Amino acid sequence: MNISEFFQRSAGKWVSQRTSHRLAQNQSEGAKADLMIEALDALDPALMQLCQQQGLDATAAVGLKVAWSNGIVDGQAKPQSGVSLLVAISEAGQPEQGQIISRINSAQLMLGRFELGLDQVLMLTSQAEDGSSEERIWFASENFRLRTTVIKRQGSARLAAFCSEIRMGGKPPAEAAAAEVAQ
Repeated sequence: MNISEFFQRSAGKWVSQRTSHRLAQNQSEGAKADLMIEALDALDPALMQLCQQQGLDATAAVGLKVAWSNGIVDGQAKPQSGVSLLVAISEAGQPEQGQIISRINSAQLMLGRFELGLDQVLMLTSQAEDGSSEERIWFASENFRLRTTVIKRQGSARLAAFCSEIRMGGKPPAEAAAAEVAQ
């Protein structure tokens, strides 16, 4: 599997359940949100614009648009929503690794690297002015995805999170279309 196939497999409507632990404060919180994940190709205008802003060639890029809504966080009355854009550009001759760019709510920009291991686990590492993050994403089954995240500030872990995501509605769009054609 390459990054494009991983992103295609991620497309669809998901419900996400997250548990986060703030290590310094010894505090945990739970959260739940609805996710709509859309795989993007190199011709997507938002993907092209982000690549152009970073001086990167969009023709080799693939992306994900992740919109979340109805985000309920323990102790917060107002539901959360937002959109993030994730763009991956594979290294020449090595489609399992390369650059990653993420933009959250049109504001926060993070640059980093991705690596898709032989075990089909996607590892994202990103740097920002105030720290770094490591995220691992993998499929336990076709409609069940898992994610872990560790955020570091000044070299030490500050936040650890675990997410489980269940696809609502079955197969990813590309597979559903292929299944309909075959029938």
